[in-house]
Amino acid sequence: MPKLIVITGCTRGLGRALIHEFITAGHTVIGCARDAARLQSLTQTYGDPHHFQKLDVRDDPSVQLWARHTLENYGPPDLLLNNAALINRSEKLWNLSAEEFDAVIDVNIKGVVNVIRHFVPAMIARKKGIIVNLSSGWGRSVSPGVAPYCASKYAIEGLTLALAEELPTGMSAIPLNPGVIDTDMLRSCLGSEASSYAQAEAWAKIAAPYLLRLGLKDNGKSLSVPT
Repeated sequence: MPKLIVITGCTRGLGRALIHEFITAGHTVIGCARDAARLQSLTQTYGDPHHFQKLDVRDDPSVQLWARHTLENYGPPDLLLNNAALINRSEKLWNLSAEEFDAVIDVNIKGVVNVIRHFVPAMIARKKGIIVNLSSGWGRSVSPGVAPYCASKYAIEGLTLALAEELPTGMSAIPLNPGVIDTDMLRSCLGSEASSYAQAEAWAKIAAPYLLRLGLKDNGKSLSVPT
């Protein structure tokens, strides 16, 4: 059965690759990101009924408007996928400015909560839907140089597991580690070494069906996309 999928951070990396797989499989995708040119390209490629909105998830009033438009025109999502994220430049924690730290926390934690705040009540009213918050291997382990990112993804793990206990029967919340994928974010940390890992497009061919199979049995479980 076709699903309605809402995904943040839809123009690059994992989000962009997932959109292609979801739409190819016959599902409707509503996405947001900050890059207007890439959003326009998505709109031209896929068209109706899919919809792609320029949006910064840190801006709660804008997220509220986006959610309202989506809910009024499409209804509550079957799958809400919080994918948008930033990573800090690789550096020791004490050498990062307050602005650099805040940017990671504001997108990776506050942005996720903004989206949940404005979409999940409608899902709860229907008592149906899956919420997947993208975590990371660095949300379950650590490495030097990425302390803010680790902190944000550890927070996503705890936040999502607590949310899972707050939801009514019929819904699930899942923190999902996508694995190590060759994306711009990984290249910012590993440089050319990132090319030794799977490309986002190949990963999405496994990840998209996996995401669509998540259900009630998975509520409150820290999961990883199978390799």
